[in-house]
Amino acid sequence: MTRDAPPRIHPTSVVGAEVELAAGVEVGPLCLLDGKIRVGARTRLIGHVTILGITELGTDNVLHPGAVIGDEPQDLTYTGGARSVKIGDRNSFREHSTVHRGSERGDVTIMGNDNFMMQSAHVAHDCRIGNSTIIAGGALLAGWVELGDRALVSGNCVVHQYTRIGRLAMMRGLSRTSRDVPPFCIMDGTHTLRGINVVGLKRAGISSKSIHALRHAFTTLFGARRNLKLAIERLEKSGVLAPEVVELVEFIRASKHGVAFGPHDQHSDSDDA
Repeated sequence: MTRDAPPRIHPTSVVGAEVELAAGVEVGPLCLLDGKIRVGARTRLIGHVTILGITELGTDNVLHPGAVIGDEPQDLTYTGGARSVKIGDRNSFREHSTVHRGSERGDVTIMGNDNFMMQSAHVAHDCRIGNSTIIAGGALLAGWVELGDRALVSGNCVVHQYTRIGRLAMMRGLSRTSRDVPPFCIMDGTHTLRGINVVGLKRAGISSKSIHALRHAFTTLFGARRNLKLAIERLEKSGVLAPEVVELVEFIRASKHGVAFGPHDQHSDSDDA
């Protein structure tokens, strides 16, 4: 199909009257599109895909069988109000992944560009997903979660509502958190920080100097269980901070529900990403 070709809809699919399909969109067999839906150019619905409500998808997205976008939030207070989902470009939604619309007390669920949702991953109502994130198989993000750019939520992780996960942070498989996960850090177990995501930082092109500074900052802030406010003051007195360290400190200061703890044993395995 050429880039400016008209949309192609399989005859077994149902496409509502309010749906807008841009050039090059492919709707495979047994799909359901019902609502005020806009699908951007060259987006592919491979088959058995459901899109509902007020939903906007950008260009070049790929939705695999069983994916559901824009269904009602899993919120007992929701009464059917006009809530929405807005998704950017070049995202991949694997089998049975789900993204829900905003809740009764919210407005819109937002996802940026170049994200990868693996099978059975879930993004709940009112989440804010950045760019180039990975949400692995079985991972569950509750309502109002914020996921920073290039963050990685590994398989079968669970994230409590209102939790923030910073840029280039990594949650190891089967971990869970109800506390914010600072940028550039690795977390496992129950909101326990293990070190700096060195491999992820190198892949993102972060300099060796900044990585060294982040490791020093991590040791100061989380190397032992201590008052974080005092630890931040100690870190700031140590000299001029790298931009990434400033970002880390500002993230911690902005936390409303507390940040994840450092390890009890003061052991860091930050090279193991």
